[in-house]
Amino acid sequence: MLPLAALLPALAPPFGGTAPDCAADAGSWCARVWSWTGTAWLARGADGTVSVLVSVIGIVLAAVALRTVVDRVISHVAAGVGMPGVTGLLRRRHRVSDAQRIEAFGSARRAQRARTVGSVLRSAASIVIFGTAFMMVLSRFGVNLAPVLASAGVLGLAVGFGAQNLVRDFLSGIFMLLEDQYGVGDHVDLGDAVGTIERVGLRTTSVRDVTGVVWYVRNGTIERVGNASQDHAVAVVDVPIELDADVEAVGRVAERAAREAVDDGLARDVLDQPRVLGVQTVSESGMTLRVTTTTRPNRQWAVRRAVTERVVSELRTSPESPAA
Repeated sequence: MLPLAALLPALAPPFGGTAPDCAADAGSWCARVWSWTGTAWLARGADGTVSVLVSVIGIVLAAVALRTVVDRVISHVAAGVGMPGVTGLLRRRHRVSDAQRIEAFGSARRAQRARTVGSVLRSAASIVIFGTAFMMVLSRFGVNLAPVLASAGVLGLAVGFGAQNLVRDFLSGIFMLLEDQYGVGDHVDLGDAVGTIERVGLRTTSVRDVTGVVWYVRNGTIERVGNASQDHAVAVVDVPIELDADVEAVGRVAERAAREAVDDGLARDVLDQPRVLGVQTVSESGMTLRVTTTTRPNRQWAVRRAVTERVVSELRTSPESPAA
Protein backbone atom coordinates (compact mmCIF):
# COMPACT_ATOMS: atom_id res chain seq x y z
CA MET A 1 0.00 0.00 0.00
CA LEU A 2 1.29 3.47 -0.94
CA PRO A 3 1.92 5.86 1.92
CA LEU A 4 -0.36 8.91 2.26
CA ALA A 5 2.52 11.22 1.41
CA ALA A 6 2.84 9.51 -1.97
CA LEU A 7 -0.86 10.03 -2.72
CA LEU A 8 -0.95 13.77 -1.85
CA PRO A 9 0.84 14.97 -4.98
CA ALA A 10 -1.65 13.10 -7.14
CA LEU A 11 -4.61 14.59 -5.27
CA ALA A 12 -3.26 18.11 -5.00
CA PRO A 13 -4.37 20.79 -7.48
CA PRO A 14 -1.82 21.97 -10.05
CA PHE A 15 -0.41 24.86 -8.02
CA GLY A 16 2.41 26.84 -9.53
CA GLY A 17 3.54 26.07 -13.04
CA THR A 18 3.83 28.30 -16.08
CA ALA A 19 1.92 31.57 -16.13
CA PRO A 20 -1.23 31.38 -18.28
CA ASP A 21 -1.43 33.45 -21.47
CA CYS A 22 -4.14 35.70 -19.99
CA ALA A 23 -1.70 36.86 -17.30
CA ALA A 24 0.10 38.89 -19.96
CA ASP A 25 -2.63 41.56 -19.61
CA ALA A 26 -1.52 43.39 -16.48
CA GLY A 27 -4.96 44.91 -15.86
CA SER A 28 -6.91 41.67 -16.07
CA TRP A 29 -8.24 39.67 -13.16
CA CYS A 30 -6.26 36.74 -14.51
CA ALA A 31 -3.01 38.65 -13.94
CA ARG A 32 -4.11 39.77 -10.48
CA VAL A 33 -5.07 36.27 -9.35
CA TRP A 34 -1.84 34.85 -10.80
CA SER A 35 0.20 37.40 -8.91
CA TRP A 36 -1.73 36.71 -5.70
CA THR A 37 -1.84 32.93 -5.78
CA GLY A 38 0.54 31.73 -8.44
CA THR A 39 -2.14 29.20 -9.44
CA ALA A 40 -2.55 28.81 -13.18
CA TRP A 41 -5.96 27.12 -13.26
CA LEU A 42 -7.41 29.66 -10.80
CA ALA A 43 -5.98 32.56 -12.79
CA ARG A 44 -7.40 31.22 -16.06
CA GLY A 45 -10.95 31.18 -14.61
CA ALA A 46 -10.71 34.52 -12.82
CA ASP A 47 -11.89 36.73 -15.68
CA GLY A 48 -14.93 34.58 -16.40
CA THR A 49 -15.80 34.17 -12.73
CA VAL A 50 -15.59 37.88 -11.97
CA SER A 51 -17.58 38.69 -15.10
CA VAL A 52 -20.36 36.31 -14.03
CA LEU A 53 -20.39 37.65 -10.47
CA VAL A 54 -20.55 41.26 -11.66
CA SER A 55 -23.39 40.37 -14.02
CA VAL A 56 -25.31 38.57 -11.27
CA ILE A 57 -24.88 41.46 -8.85
CA GLY A 58 -26.00 43.89 -11.56
CA ILE A 59 -29.08 41.78 -12.32
CA VAL A 60 -30.03 41.56 -8.65
CA LEU A 61 -29.55 45.29 -8.07
CA ALA A 62 -31.52 46.14 -11.21
CA ALA A 63 -34.36 43.83 -10.13
CA VAL A 64 -34.50 45.39 -6.66
CA ALA A 65 -34.44 48.91 -8.09
CA LEU A 66 -37.14 48.10 -10.64
CA ARG A 67 -39.27 46.48 -7.93
CA THR A 68 -38.94 49.61 -5.79
CA VAL A 69 -39.96 51.89 -8.65
CA VAL A 70 -42.92 49.70 -9.61
CA ASP A 71 -43.99 49.51 -5.96
CA ARG A 72 -44.04 53.29 -5.69
CA VAL A 73 -45.95 53.67 -8.94
CA ILE A 74 -48.56 51.13 -7.86
CA SER A 75 -48.89 52.78 -4.45
CA HIS A 76 -49.36 56.18 -6.10
CA VAL A 77 -51.99 54.84 -8.50
CA ALA A 78 -53.79 52.99 -5.69
CA ALA A 79 -53.81 56.17 -3.59
CA GLY A 80 -55.33 58.04 -6.52
CA VAL A 81 -58.04 55.42 -6.90
CA GLY A 82 -58.77 55.52 -3.18
CA MET A 83 -58.89 59.32 -3.04
CA PRO A 84 -60.48 60.65 -6.28
CA GLY A 85 -60.81 64.38 -6.52
CA VAL A 86 -57.84 65.00 -4.21
CA THR A 87 -54.61 65.94 -5.94
CA GLY A 88 -51.38 64.18 -5.18
CA LEU A 89 -49.77 67.47 -4.13
CA LEU A 90 -52.41 68.08 -1.48
CA ARG A 91 -52.13 64.50 -0.26
CA ARG A 92 -48.37 64.84 0.10
CA ARG A 93 -48.67 68.12 1.99
CA HIS A 94 -51.50 66.83 4.19
CA ARG A 95 -53.76 69.74 3.37
CA VAL A 96 -56.91 67.64 3.20
CA SER A 97 -58.70 66.75 6.40
CA ASP A 98 -60.10 63.30 7.10
CA ALA A 99 -63.65 64.58 6.69
CA GLN A 100 -62.81 66.06 3.29
CA ARG A 101 -61.18 62.83 2.20
CA ILE A 102 -64.19 60.77 3.22
CA GLU A 103 -66.44 63.17 1.35
CA ALA A 104 -64.12 63.03 -1.66
CA PHE A 105 -64.17 59.30 -2.25
CA GLY A 106 -67.54 58.46 -0.74
CA SER A 107 -66.82 55.52 1.49
CA ALA A 108 -64.06 53.42 3.01
CA ARG A 109 -64.89 50.64 0.57
CA ARG A 110 -63.04 52.38 -2.23
CA ALA A 111 -59.95 52.81 -0.08
CA GLN A 112 -60.11 49.15 0.97
CA ARG A 113 -60.48 48.10 -2.66
CA ALA A 114 -57.53 50.28 -3.66
CA ARG A 115 -55.35 48.71 -0.98
CA THR A 116 -56.32 45.19 -1.99
CA VAL A 117 -55.81 45.79 -5.71
CA GLY A 118 -52.48 47.48 -4.97
CA SER A 119 -51.37 44.47 -2.94
CA VAL A 120 -52.32 42.10 -5.77
CA LEU A 121 -50.47 44.21 -8.35
CA ARG A 122 -47.38 44.45 -6.16
CA SER A 123 -47.32 40.69 -5.66
CA ALA A 124 -47.73 40.08 -9.39
CA ALA A 125 -44.97 42.59 -10.19
CA SER A 126 -42.63 40.94 -7.69
CA ILE A 127 -43.22 37.51 -9.20
CA VAL A 128 -42.58 38.75 -12.74
CA ILE A 129 -39.53 40.88 -11.90
CA PHE A 130 -37.74 38.47 -9.59
CA GLY A 131 -38.73 35.46 -11.69
CA THR A 132 -37.18 37.09 -14.75
CA ALA A 133 -34.08 38.04 -12.75
CA PHE A 134 -33.72 34.46 -11.52
CA MET A 135 -33.84 33.14 -15.08
CA MET A 136 -31.21 35.67 -16.16
CA VAL A 137 -28.94 34.62 -13.29
CA LEU A 138 -29.28 30.97 -14.28
CA SER A 139 -28.37 31.82 -17.87
CA ARG A 140 -25.25 33.67 -16.68
CA PHE A 141 -24.17 30.52 -14.86
CA GLY A 142 -24.51 28.59 -18.11
CA VAL A 143 -27.73 26.76 -17.24
CA ASN A 144 -29.75 25.73 -20.29
CA LEU A 145 -33.15 27.32 -19.71
CA ALA A 146 -35.04 25.34 -22.34
CA PRO A 147 -35.47 22.19 -20.18
CA VAL A 148 -36.24 24.36 -17.14
CA LEU A 149 -38.97 26.27 -18.97
CA ALA A 150 -40.37 23.06 -20.41
CA SER A 151 -40.48 21.47 -16.96
CA ALA A 152 -42.09 24.60 -15.52
CA GLY A 153 -44.71 24.49 -18.26
CA VAL A 154 -45.54 20.85 -17.57
CA LEU A 155 -45.65 21.54 -13.83
CA GLY A 156 -47.90 24.55 -14.41
CA LEU A 157 -50.32 22.46 -16.46
CA ALA A 158 -50.39 19.77 -13.78
CA VAL A 159 -51.04 22.33 -11.05
CA GLY A 160 -53.64 24.04 -13.21
CA PHE A 161 -55.59 20.83 -13.77
CA GLY A 162 -55.28 19.83 -10.14
CA ALA A 163 -56.31 23.22 -8.73
CA GLN A 164 -58.86 24.49 -11.23
CA ASN A 165 -61.27 25.59 -8.52
CA LEU A 166 -58.53 27.45 -6.66
CA VAL A 167 -57.42 29.26 -9.81
CA ARG A 168 -61.02 30.13 -10.67
CA ASP A 169 -61.59 31.49 -7.15
CA PHE A 170 -58.53 33.74 -7.36
CA LEU A 171 -59.35 35.01 -10.85
CA SER A 172 -62.94 35.73 -9.86
CA GLY A 173 -61.74 37.57 -6.75
CA ILE A 174 -59.39 39.74 -8.79
CA PHE A 175 -62.10 40.71 -11.29
CA MET A 176 -64.60 41.40 -8.50
CA LEU A 177 -62.13 43.79 -6.90
CA LEU A 178 -61.21 45.48 -10.17
CA GLU A 179 -64.88 45.94 -11.10
CA ASP A 180 -65.80 47.07 -7.57
CA GLN A 181 -68.78 44.73 -7.43
CA TYR A 182 -68.88 44.95 -3.64
CA GLY A 183 -66.77 45.90 -0.64
CA VAL A 184 -66.59 45.67 3.12
CA GLY A 185 -69.78 47.01 4.70
CA ASP A 186 -71.99 46.44 1.65
CA HIS A 187 -75.29 44.61 2.03
CA VAL A 188 -75.34 41.99 -0.73
CA ASP A 189 -77.27 39.03 -2.03
CA LEU A 190 -74.85 36.38 -3.30
CA GLY A 191 -77.50 33.75 -3.91
CA ASP A 192 -76.54 31.31 -1.18
CA ALA A 193 -75.78 34.05 1.35
CA VAL A 194 -77.47 37.37 2.07
CA GLY A 195 -76.01 39.87 4.51
CA THR A 196 -73.24 42.37 5.14
CA ILE A 197 -69.76 41.92 3.68
CA GLU A 198 -67.17 41.58 6.46
CA ARG A 199 -64.11 40.60 4.45
CA VAL A 200 -63.20 40.47 0.79
CA GLY A 201 -60.36 38.14 -0.13
CA LEU A 202 -58.96 36.88 -3.40
CA ARG A 203 -60.28 33.37 -2.73
CA THR A 204 -63.30 33.82 -0.43
CA THR A 205 -65.75 36.47 0.69
CA SER A 206 -67.24 36.43 4.19
CA VAL A 207 -70.84 37.57 4.70
CA ARG A 208 -72.66 37.97 8.03
CA ASP A 209 -76.43 37.53 7.82
CA VAL A 210 -79.11 39.10 10.04
CA THR A 211 -78.91 36.20 12.52
CA GLY A 212 -75.18 36.74 13.06
CA VAL A 213 -74.00 33.70 11.07
CA VAL A 214 -70.85 34.30 9.02
CA TRP A 215 -70.90 32.65 5.59
CA TYR A 216 -67.66 32.02 3.71
CA VAL A 217 -68.40 32.03 0.00
CA ARG A 218 -65.84 30.97 -2.60
CA ASN A 219 -65.48 33.70 -5.21
CA GLY A 220 -65.52 31.20 -8.05
CA THR A 221 -69.02 29.99 -7.08
CA ILE A 222 -70.63 33.46 -7.11
CA GLU A 223 -72.71 33.69 -10.27
CA ARG A 224 -74.59 36.90 -9.46
CA VAL A 225 -74.29 39.76 -6.99
CA GLY A 226 -77.11 41.95 -5.77
CA ASN A 227 -75.60 44.99 -4.04
CA ALA A 228 -77.95 47.21 -2.03
CA SER A 229 -75.19 49.59 -0.96
CA GLN A 230 -73.78 51.13 -4.12
CA ASP A 231 -74.50 54.77 -5.02
CA HIS A 232 -77.85 54.95 -3.25
CA ALA A 233 -80.67 52.87 -1.78
CA VAL A 234 -84.44 53.17 -1.55
CA ALA A 235 -86.49 52.87 1.62
CA VAL A 236 -89.86 51.36 0.71
CA VAL A 237 -92.86 51.66 3.03
CA ASP A 238 -96.10 49.87 2.13
CA VAL A 239 -99.07 51.28 4.03
CA PRO A 240 -102.17 49.04 4.22
CA ILE A 241 -105.46 50.93 3.81
CA GLU A 242 -109.07 49.90 3.48
CA LEU A 243 -110.80 49.48 0.14
CA ASP A 244 -113.14 52.41 0.74
CA ALA A 245 -110.36 54.74 1.94
CA ASP A 246 -109.79 58.09 0.24
CA VAL A 247 -106.53 57.25 -1.52
CA GLU A 248 -105.71 60.86 -2.32
CA ALA A 249 -106.28 62.04 1.27
CA VAL A 250 -104.34 59.13 2.75
CA GLY A 251 -101.53 59.81 0.29
CA ARG A 252 -101.29 63.45 1.38
CA VAL A 253 -101.15 62.46 5.05
CA ALA A 254 -98.56 59.73 4.39
CA GLU A 255 -96.33 62.03 2.36
CA ARG A 256 -96.51 64.80 4.95
CA ALA A 257 -95.71 62.36 7.75
CA ALA A 258 -92.79 60.89 5.81
CA ARG A 259 -91.31 64.33 5.18
CA GLU A 260 -91.70 65.26 8.84
CA ALA A 261 -89.86 62.07 9.81
CA VAL A 262 -87.03 63.00 7.46
CA ASP A 263 -86.83 66.56 8.78
CA ASP A 264 -86.72 65.34 12.38
CA GLY A 265 -83.30 63.75 12.14
CA LEU A 266 -82.90 61.80 8.90
CA ALA A 267 -81.88 64.65 6.60
CA ARG A 268 -78.25 63.45 6.41
CA ASP A 269 -79.35 59.96 5.40
CA VAL A 270 -81.87 61.03 2.76
CA LEU A 271 -80.95 62.10 -0.77
CA ASP A 272 -84.43 63.05 -1.97
CA GLN A 273 -87.79 63.90 -0.45
CA PRO A 274 -90.22 61.01 0.19
CA ARG A 275 -92.77 60.35 -2.53
CA VAL A 276 -96.09 58.55 -2.59
CA LEU A 277 -96.14 56.32 -5.65
CA GLY A 278 -99.77 55.36 -5.23
CA VAL A 279 -101.64 52.11 -4.81
CA GLN A 280 -99.27 49.16 -5.07
CA THR A 281 -101.59 46.19 -4.55
CA VAL A 282 -105.32 45.55 -4.20
CA SER A 283 -106.89 42.54 -2.51
CA GLU A 284 -110.14 41.54 -0.86
CA SER A 285 -108.88 42.75 2.51
CA GLY A 286 -107.71 46.17 1.32
CA MET A 287 -105.13 48.13 -0.63
CA THR A 288 -101.45 48.94 -0.17
CA LEU A 289 -100.13 52.46 -0.62
CA ARG A 290 -96.41 52.71 -1.37
CA VAL A 291 -94.12 55.47 -0.08
CA THR A 292 -90.47 55.57 -1.21
CA THR A 293 -87.45 57.58 -0.07
CA THR A 294 -84.03 57.64 -1.74
CA THR A 295 -81.31 57.26 0.90
CA ARG A 296 -77.59 56.92 1.26
CA PRO A 297 -76.18 53.38 1.00
CA ASN A 298 -77.01 51.12 3.96
CA ARG A 299 -79.33 53.69 5.53
CA GLN A 300 -82.56 52.51 3.91
CA TRP A 301 -83.57 50.31 6.84
CA ALA A 302 -83.22 53.03 9.47
CA VAL A 303 -85.13 55.46 7.27
CA ARG A 304 -87.79 52.86 6.55
CA ARG A 305 -88.39 52.21 10.26
CA ALA A 306 -88.62 55.90 11.12
CA VAL A 307 -90.92 56.72 8.20
CA THR A 308 -93.16 53.72 8.89
CA GLU A 309 -93.56 54.67 12.52
CA ARG A 310 -94.40 58.29 11.70
CA VAL A 311 -96.80 57.45 8.85
CA VAL A 312 -98.72 54.86 10.89
CA SER A 313 -98.97 57.25 13.84
CA GLU A 314 -100.16 60.11 11.65
CA LEU A 315 -102.75 58.00 9.82
CA ARG A 316 -104.22 56.85 13.12
CA THR A 317 -104.68 60.37 14.45
CA SER A 318 -105.25 62.49 11.35
CA PRO A 319 -108.88 63.44 10.58
CA GLU A 320 -108.03 63.48 6.88
CA SER A 321 -107.77 59.68 6.71
CA PRO A 322 -110.55 58.16 8.80
CA ALA A 323 -110.68 55.04 6.71
CA ALA A 324 -106.95 54.27 6.71
